Amino acid sequence: MSDVDRNVGGLDRTGRIVVGLVAVIAGIVALSGYWAVGIAVGIVALVVGAVLLVTGTTQKCPINEAVGVDTTE
Repeated sequence: MSDVDRNVGGLDRTGRIVVGLVAVIAGIVALSGYWAVGIAVGIVALVVGAVLLVTGTTQKCPINEAVGVDTTE
């Protein structure tokens, strides 16, 4: 992937990956019944976590692109 295609980097990328992992784990724990927050919260956590992981690892965020934000350094 060329630098032109990327718009997520630095602390933004690291934060997305870390928070994404935590959210995915929380979603799995909630959906498996070990955390009584409800199925809806588990699903939302799982989806949000997955989106953060994908945008962090690919370094490409469509929302950043739409609003003209580039956190690569």
